[in-house]
Amino acid sequence: MAPEAAARPTRAELRLAAREQSRAQRRGAAKAATRTALLRVALPSVAALGVAAAAAITVQGEADQRAQAAGRVPPQAAADDAPDGTAARTTAQAAADGDRTQASRGDARQPLAGTQPTEAPTAPPAPAPAPEPVRPKVVMPVAQHGLGELFGEAGSRWANRHTGIDFPVDGGSQVMAVSDGTIRTQWNPFYGYMSILKMSDGTEAWYCHLRSYKIRKGPVKQGDVIAFVGSSGNSTGPHLHFEVRPAGSGPIDPLPWFLANGLDPR
Repeated sequence: MAPEAAARPTRAELRLAAREQSRAQRRGAAKAATRTALLRVALPSVAALGVAAAAAITVQGEADQRAQAAGRVPPQAAADDAPDGTAARTTAQAAADGDRTQASRGDARQPLAGTQPTEAPTAPPAPAPAPEPVRPKVVMPVAQHGLGELFGEAGSRWANRHTGIDFPVDGGSQVMAVSDGTIRTQWNPFYGYMSILKMSDGTEAWYCHLRSYKIRKGPVKQGDVIAFVGSSGNSTGPHLHFEVRPAGSGPIDPLPWFLANGLDPR
C-alpha cells in the first residue's frame, strides 16, 4: 500500500469526526443561547438598579442641601464628597468650629444676664398746662360795683324814663369793653361823649357822659380800656351811663342782662 493511501482517513473516522463536530456545534449553540437568556434577564435588572440608585442619589442630594441650608452637613454626605476623607474632615472641622463659636458666644452672653444696665429713669411728663379759665360772656364796664339811677326811673333831667343804669364812679375812672367787639365813638348833646361797642350778635353797649376816649374806633377785646368816666352832656356830675340795645331793638334793662351773664353790678 502506498503511503498516501495510509494517511487518508477512513469512512468510519470521517463519520466519527462529523459526529464530534456536530456535538461541539450543538454545545456551542446551547452555551450561546444560555448567555443570551442570561443577558436578557440581567440587563433589565441592571437598568432598574440604575434608576433606583439615581433616585436614591437624588433624594440624598436634596436631604444634603436641606441640611446644609439649616447649617448641618450629614457626616455620610461629607464622606461621599471626598473618598479620601478630606472633605469629611473639613466639614466636620467646620461644624466643630461652629459649635465652639456658638458655645463661646453663649458663654460670653451668660455674664451679661446679670449685668444688663437698667434703663435710665425717664423724666415724668411735664404737667399739662392748666386750662385757661372760661371767661364770662361779659365783664363789668367799671371796676367799682354799685348803682345809682336804675332803668325806667322818671326824673326831671330826662324827657322820657331812664334808658339805662348809672354807675356813680369818680371822674377819670377806666371804662372797659364788656365783650369782644368793635368800637365807634360820637358826640350827642344829651349823652355827651359816647363810645358804642357792637358785639358779635349785633347787641350794642352804649357808654355815655365820658370825659375822653382811649380807643376811638376798631376791634377790641373783652376787658380792654376804651375810655374814661366824665360828666359831659346832660349830666349833674361824674358817672357812667350804661345802656344795652339788642340788635334791631331799643334799650333794655341792663341789670337782668348782667345777671343772665353771671354778673351782679349792685
